[in-house]
Amino acid sequence: MKHYTLRSLIAAAALMTASIAHAETLTLSTPDADTSEITLAAKKFAEIVSSKTNGELTIKVFPNGTLYGGDPSAGVKQLAGGSLDMLLNSTSLYATFNPKFTAIAIPYQFRDIEQLRAYLDSDLGQELQSDLGNIGIKGVDLWSRPLRQITNSKLAITSPADMKGMKLRVPNNPLWVEFFGAMGAAPTPMAFAEVYNALQLKVVDGQENPINVPVSAKLYEVQKYATISNHIADAWVLGMNPARFDGLSDSFKTALNDAAKETEAWKAENDAADIEKSIATLKANGMEVNELTDDQRKAFVDVAAGLEEKFSALVKDQSFFDRTRAFATTN
Repeated sequence: MKHYTLRSLIAAAALMTASIAHAETLTLSTPDADTSEITLAAKKFAEIVSSKTNGELTIKVFPNGTLYGGDPSAGVKQLAGGSLDMLLNSTSLYATFNPKFTAIAIPYQFRDIEQLRAYLDSDLGQELQSDLGNIGIKGVDLWSRPLRQITNSKLAITSPADMKGMKLRVPNNPLWVEFFGAMGAAPTPMAFAEVYNALQLKVVDGQENPINVPVSAKLYEVQKYATISNHIADAWVLGMNPARFDGLSDSFKTALNDAAKETEAWKAENDAADIEKSIATLKANGMEVNELTDDQRKAFVDVAAGLEEKFSALVKDQSFFDRTRAFATTN
């Protein structure tokens, strides 16, 4: 009996040792605060991965760009270089490395988030995801994010003319510069980590982002007006270091891929439910929120329509630009 017990203990110890050896921990960096939609989604992703692997694959989420010093471009390079395991950042940022990503952000191209999600899941989205390999990154998935809105400290925006002379923080992407510049604004590319202070010090008058961003970043403390313009679509890249991915077991790889798809669906639902809540929070904190009417919106759409050739040139791939535009008009 003692001999059997000893053998059992040895076998149990061996299994425990194998389990410990098999366990893995990955870091996942996000650019925004703990309460932001992307960090909440990252945490949900980590939760689903843990559930699918019985806790053997752990993902630790680090918000606010802390693992890459708040420099988004440096984060992409560190991901490719192997000093980051996983990274969530915007497709507008990745356009710096691959201009084809600019095609997602053509103003007023997608009528709603469901159409954007369909695009990201289409052959075109898969092409973009696959192209990440050209810059040394494993594309795990593409996640939608809410359409973008404008906030500022000067006035309620109802027409392109209201943008004249406005110093507006934009991502470091020339499409934003072209679009807002065409309305007479002074678009100012800037890392998001610098935006709150820039607004507070009046270096810039406003910024544009999905409506949950002014909530999670507390921009209502330094902004007075929010305009629901739905002007540009954007998405998130869930990227991973290829060597880190290749080093995982097949079961872990499957868990990551399946969890990414489940999280994307959860995120879209969560984002939609949060929009009205975010608007209410901005109003409760003293901001005035106005939504463009159909006629007012048409004036902004007309500005974008006049920039078609410039947007095409920024994508730097006429075929991909044309296929994206065709998808948006036929789906």
